[in-house]
Amino acid sequence: MDKKFEKATFAGGCFWCMVKPFDQWDGVESVISGYTGGHIENPVYEEVKKGTTGHYEAVQITYEPEKINYQQILDLYWPQIDPTDDGGQFHDRGPQYRTAIFYHNEEQRSLAIDSKKALENENRFQKEIVTEILPAATFYPAEEYHQEFYKKNEKEYKLDREQSGRDEFIEKHWD
Repeated sequence: MDKKFEKATFAGGCFWCMVKPFDQWDGVESVISGYTGGHIENPVYEEVKKGTTGHYEAVQITYEPEKINYQQILDLYWPQIDPTDDGGQFHDRGPQYRTAIFYHNEEQRSLAIDSKKALENENRFQKEIVTEILPAATFYPAEEYHQEFYKKNEKEYKLDREQSGRDEFIEKHWD
């Protein structure tokens, strides 16, 4: 029997920190770092990091819905981010580091909207949830050295995470 795969795409600040939380779940086939949502074709890191391309740093997850469903992936996404920050994420500032859920079909859109509303209703945060829910656009994989960064550059990855403030935020705001 052929496996059926679907895609989920999320922006959550620096894509280095967004791979590992998804990469380790049964049913996740791959997590690719890349760029999406902008107005330049085939962007490269040096362009995107300037914040002028309209692209978000994002991850695209290929998953097997028979083993892990989109709702479960959404439930993994929210606790990785500060959904109230519209200027970036943690120490990464600029429009390329904003948060967004890029839906690939109407079911994903509906589930994303519902999950955002549920988070708003929790009153977990003092500020408004600003994470956008947008239609998926062309996804451009990032350069090879960005892929699986947490595995290839373990020390740099850990240092960046420590310095970013991401882990402290997650510990303070998420169970």
